[in-house]
Amino acid sequence: MEPLKVGVWGVGVWGEKHARVYHALEETRLVGVYDLDRARAAEVSARHECAAFSSAEALLEACEAVSIAVPTVQHRAALERAAAAGRHALVEKPMAPTVSDADAMIESARRAGIHLQVGHVERFNPALRAARPHVHSPKFIECHRLAVFQPRSLDIDVVFDLMIHDLDIVLDVVGAAPSSISAVGVAVLSENEDIANTRLEFPDGCVANLTASRVSQERLRRIRFFQGDAYLSIDLFEKTADLLHVDVERLRAMRASPLAALAAISRGKLAPEGGEPLTLELAAFARSLKTGGPGAASAEAGRAALAVAEEVRGAMKRRARQWASLSSAGS
Repeated sequence: MEPLKVGVWGVGVWGEKHARVYHALEETRLVGVYDLDRARAAEVSARHECAAFSSAEALLEACEAVSIAVPTVQHRAALERAAAAGRHALVEKPMAPTVSDADAMIESARRAGIHLQVGHVERFNPALRAARPHVHSPKFIECHRLAVFQPRSLDIDVVFDLMIHDLDIVLDVVGAAPSSISAVGVAVLSENEDIANTRLEFPDGCVANLTASRVSQERLRRIRFFQGDAYLSIDLFEKTADLLHVDVERLRAMRASPLAALAAISRGKLAPEGGEPLTLELAAFARSLKTGGPGAASAEAGRAALAVAEEVRGAMKRRARQWASLSSAGS
């Protein structure tokens, strides 16, 4: 089977990672890159042995599919141009700055008959993939995503920058939109919120508590699932997963003896398969276009995560207004 001809539109820090992976994949042939910064495009193209195109149209003409890694505010315009050229696209997260933009992108893709997928790369983290078959009907989910400050993506708040990864995971696991959202956020080193916490309540009773920071002194990406028969702790940074499983029937039989009941609990480490998440994601994207089957996150999933992120942002703004009102009343 011939490799899929791919290009990368936007080669900042993350866009160059796409170029690197595409260049190495057997499933793809990197034909080139495009960036408004001509010097940057030339540098990346030389490093990954491909062309540096002088226009987006020239890149689209040469490829069958494109990764769109431009700033979030430019996603819709870039996708619409890719769709007009009949090119399949993977758009980096967040899918768009607003849900209305995401809807327009989905409609553009539908009219053009192209596949549109979204780069929620954490879905392909080996630790999460190893744990996912053991996660069912969680009662409580706890997510922590902490990062040191970097002067990029400051045009969006930490919810759209970092927390959206965990929003996507939670929505995928629960399989429903939250029925209630509360949130708080604080701007520290940028004009947008750099630290945020949200509580999501779902129709089935599940509660998810998510914290994200891009001004931490440590790096942490961890998710915990608590359910009726198990507790799972997943370290997405270290790519490890621990499982504590309860044999419910055996536990019931041992109710009269609390010490004996400990025998109903088994502990162990799951064995994630190797692989870089981005490599796994882009390989799945390419295979889905060639042979069908699952690819990266669907456009609908990207929209769902974006919709909840918008609600979280709204809840943060309402809380900020309450603080401001109380402060002014007390002065």
